[in-house]
Amino acid sequence: MNTVDAKRVLETALICALQPVSVRDLRALFDDALGTDTVKGLLLELQEDWALRGVELVQVASGWRFQSRPEMRVYLDRLHPEKPPRYTRAALETLAIIAYKQPVTRGDIEDIRGVTVNSLLIKQFEDRGWVEVIGHRETVGRPALLATTRQFLDDLGLQSLDQLPEMQAGVPQQDLFKALETPAADTAGAAAGNLDGAEAPSTPAGQGAAGPDGQASLLPQL
Repeated sequence: MNTVDAKRVLETALICALQPVSVRDLRALFDDALGTDTVKGLLLELQEDWALRGVELVQVASGWRFQSRPEMRVYLDRLHPEKPPRYTRAALETLAIIAYKQPVTRGDIEDIRGVTVNSLLIKQFEDRGWVEVIGHRETVGRPALLATTRQFLDDLGLQSLDQLPEMQAGVPQQDLFKALETPAADTAGAAAGNLDGAEAPSTPAGQGAAGPDGQASLLPQL
């Protein structure tokens, strides 16, 4: 198979895929006849081919996917004018602490925020697939250790936690969530579903901001 045909196969598979596709799975398209380096090279060429279009090919934690560019968001939003509820400031603070300080216990989060953490809030993140229990701390009560998931990285359009915005020295811990308000603006953004777990169209995350109701936004359509 020549390069043109191979790229067309990859392009078709990625456009039709509902989730990011790993290089290993993409190699299966060719019965492993193409090596990992070859497939990665073709993916980079595809990125260049789509460089001037409204859709881009990006690599996230779980693999590769096509998504709309951030500048297209204002137009795509017109297809879905009704905005679902956004996460509250308390929710974003909790998520930011888990992301930057993981693994953490519920007690750690409460120490940082200075208030009790609603267990339903943690469960909401677990149901969304953003947070999971990765173990238990060897102390009284063996509290669960919480960490973010690969899905969390995918929804923010990140390949790894290293791509989270860097914290500045002297920034209070309770303000960690502010660094998560605009990650997509720096990392090309990613698609995210609605609060009820339904999948949303694959549109990039826009820059987070506080809404008129005082609630902050982290990802698109939260």
